[in-house]
Amino acid sequence: MQAALEPKVDLLFRVVGQTLPVDHGFTLFGAISCLLPEFHDDHLAGLGLIRGHYLGDGLLGISPHASLTLRVPISRIPIYLCLAGKTLDVAGHALRVGVPQTRALIPISTLYAHVVSTKNGQDQDRFEAEVNRQLTGLNVKGKIAVGKRRTFAVHSRQVVGYSLLVSALTSEESILLQEEGIGGRRRMGCGFFEAKRT
Repeated sequence: MQAALEPKVDLLFRVVGQTLPVDHGFTLFGAISCLLPEFHDDHLAGLGLIRGHYLGDGLLGISPHASLTLRVPISRIPIYLCLAGKTLDVAGHALRVGVPQTRALIPISTLYAHVVSTKNGQDQDRFEAEVNRQLTGLNVKGKIAVGKRRTFAVHSRQVVGYSLLVSALTSEESILLQEEGIGGRRRMGCGFFEAKRT
């Protein structure tokens, strides 16, 4: 079976640390890639941003139950297990990585992505058109609601994206959207769809 046709699962690594930058997608991608070069070129992998509480000055306080989530094809799980026990340097913030739990993707009729990034995404109308084009390409017919405009750093450049809610999904569409995502930079936390957190 080709990897692209394999089911994907979430690897949830419990993480221990004090703080992270709010904008940590690119730096977290870099930190993981330094320890695990395979991640840098794994276009089938996705990364979920780490959640925390805002402390001010662009920093998040990491909660005791925070986790690093990697969404990967089942056959690639062994590649990523070696992250357990390592310490990531995320823009000068130490993040110790625990042993992961594996979680199957489950169908949810409404999915949320904290940020989705597309070409020419700084223009909301063009962003919506591109999102609809990509959803059509996946044969996903859900309803979209574009949320907050967000900017994040990639190298020294500011990139624009938007939060995105996709609703009225069938079970098949929901799993497909979680597995494939939309937009670019999915190893930097973009286009990562999950249940909306309250």
